[in-house]
Amino acid sequence: MAADKKFAGYLCTGCGIGDRLDAKQLTQIATREGKMAACKQHPMLCSAEGVQLIRDDIAAGSATHIMIAACSRRAKVEAFSFPEVAMSRANLREGVIWLRPEGDEHQETTQEMADDYVRMACAEVRFMTQPTGSGEQSLNRTLLVVGNGVTAMTSALEAAKAGYGVHLVCDEGELGGVYKDLYKRVPFRAAPVGVSNARTAPLPQPEDPGVAEMIAAVQGNPKIKVHLNAKVTKTSGAPGRFSADISVESGSTATENFGAIVQATDYKPYDASQLPEFAYGKSPDVVTNFELERLAKAANGGPLKRPSDGKEVKAVAFIQCAGQRSDQEGHLPYCSGFCCTESIKQAMYFKAQNPGCDATVLFDDLRTPGAAGEDFYRAGQQAQVTFSKGKASAVDINGGQLTVKFKDLILDEDTAMDCDLVVLATGQVPNSGPDPYAQLAVDEAPTEEEKAAARKALEVAPPSILNLDYRQGTDLPHLKHGFVDSHFICFPYETRRTGIYAAGPVRRPMDMKQAIDDAAGATLKAIQAAENAARGAAAHPRVGDLSYPTFRKEGCTQCKRCTVECPFGAINEDEQKYPQFNESRCRRCGTCMGACPVRVISFENYSIDSIGQQIKAVDMPDEFSEKPRILALACENDAYPALDMAAQSGGQISPFARVIPVRCLGSVSLSWITDALNSGYDGIVLMGCRRDDDYQCHFVRGSKMAAERLSKVGDTLQQLNLEQERIQVYEVAITDVQRAPQIINDMAATVEKIGMSPFKF
Repeated sequence: MAADKKFAGYLCTGCGIGDRLDAKQLTQIATREGKMAACKQHPMLCSAEGVQLIRDDIAAGSATHIMIAACSRRAKVEAFSFPEVAMSRANLREGVIWLRPEGDEHQETTQEMADDYVRMACAEVRFMTQPTGSGEQSLNRTLLVVGNGVTAMTSALEAAKAGYGVHLVCDEGELGGVYKDLYKRVPFRAAPVGVSNARTAPLPQPEDPGVAEMIAAVQGNPKIKVHLNAKVTKTSGAPGRFSADISVESGSTATENFGAIVQATDYKPYDASQLPEFAYGKSPDVVTNFELERLAKAANGGPLKRPSDGKEVKAVAFIQCAGQRSDQEGHLPYCSGFCCTESIKQAMYFKAQNPGCDATVLFDDLRTPGAAGEDFYRAGQQAQVTFSKGKASAVDINGGQLTVKFKDLILDEDTAMDCDLVVLATGQVPNSGPDPYAQLAVDEAPTEEEKAAARKALEVAPPSILNLDYRQGTDLPHLKHGFVDSHFICFPYETRRTGIYAAGPVRRPMDMKQAIDDAAGATLKAIQAAENAARGAAAHPRVGDLSYPTFRKEGCTQCKRCTVECPFGAINEDEQKYPQFNESRCRRCGTCMGACPVRVISFENYSIDSIGQQIKAVDMPDEFSEKPRILALACENDAYPALDMAAQSGGQISPFARVIPVRCLGSVSLSWITDALNSGYDGIVLMGCRRDDDYQCHFVRGSKMAAERLSKVGDTLQQLNLEQERIQVYEVAITDVQRAPQIINDMAATVEKIGMSPFKF
């Protein structure tokens, strides 16, 4: 223990803590057992007076490591913000008195819970060091934006407004992307600006797309440098110090440095040649929604004419979900989200520009998201567009006419309609690079046959976009269907590559308005990442955390588990194959720490010892006391908040449970499980985030990695003649307010049934 560490404890007696617990006993435990030099009480520690009490001790140099025994560490975070010292918090309010019933019969066990939480908090802070940033980089106020469409241009403009320089890399010879041929766009608002009465307001109509104006704004902004016909041929470094090679078609390459990156590469239109049943490619009068925009733009407000003979269109059919929402091979299994409103808009072209034209939209489900959605649908009805609930099966060519065969879903009968033009509402295919985990599969495949299969899968992969110089692959990982990974539930835009943000339809299907909003959000996140990197601080979800992983090189066995299991590509390998930690890429989840079999990885404020000593600090009753001990390791992002909310709503928990929040279940070291069993714990519950397809784990793979590691613990329990029921792993969502405490109570019931651990002594 460092000699210059000065420990001080602070006990709040407010919020009923002093009424329910023996404050004098807690103070004595903090000083005698917890080794705090002093432990001061205050009736409302979070008040200005209470906070000043702590600040005065820090300013006087009498406290470098503080233990606060009060409410949950999730409460009063602004009041108890002391970045200049190391701090632990004992959860006496939500964790004890709010989760335990009142009454003399419960007083003894409730006090024991509080005593243990004070012991645990004291043990934790004794093994913490106040982290300081690594200082690896200064603030870089330049962003790299990759893409050429509305999303990318919006990102560049938003960054420039914030005072950041931008290099906009476009792989085409002009800006605009998929929307450069747009004739009109779906309105962004339900009613025109300035109209206050919704009942009398005119219904929203198709509007000028504004793409040309956006291109002019980008080209005229001195903070934005546009690279046309260019590609990013190499990206290395980390947030705050990314280095990218930008190569242009002529062959020259320039290397630039960036604080953060936004990938806004949008989407490619679905290939309608995979829809032969709709006669695409057989008749020029069967077009996609994207191709119709070019026809409308060429008409420039005049009558729309069919491509085959230039005759004015008198009847047009729109087939919704063409090649979408289908499990058929080659089709898109998802809804692209923008097609229905696009078809309404395009049908309104015909009603406005081709007098007397019949415009029919064939749909199974009509979806009109966005502010203007329902009103825009009504505008289509008002323009006398026909909406028919039907599922198209084929388009036949009959001389100069087209016949659409479909099933009328209202009348439940097969029917057909003749028309001059058929428009296929095709969807969005994300313009993303190859999935890096598919690339890793080649290197890590155990057999030659599996390597060959992995290589074959890569043969059809798209070309790289970012060309990342990462051990974990060249591009951003995919979530599913080829869309670039982002934690859409809690942290939109965040990908598994820290400091690189995904925006627009490359991360999920969306319309133009959503893409514009998405670009603004991702750009602000990128700026935050650059600012945090300059301070040496973490990005979401542990924003501001200055700690980063370090390791004892002499103890490392070069097993590579930390490099392989890191969800964020934050660990490379040096020339000697030792792990090389990249502080700016690190999210501080601790998955590497949990992966290390020799326990040589740690953080200054979170380590094997800071948790391990908490486990050992709990007072362990003997086997005759009939007071078992249950250890609950709860993810701080979902399970721990759920327990706090359970306390707030009147839930109850077994008095024999001791809950320790962990950064991520992926950070759990098997040594903690071993230590807990050896210390005499009777049951162990691990509570992590969900890990299904649409993942909820805040650190992406941590919960999954923990489950895989702990699946092997059963063999150890059998060897020790311990029941496997003593260790359970659960997925817990933040909304599981009733289930979270019940999981712990169920373990208490299990222990009562199978008996206490034979390792009590």
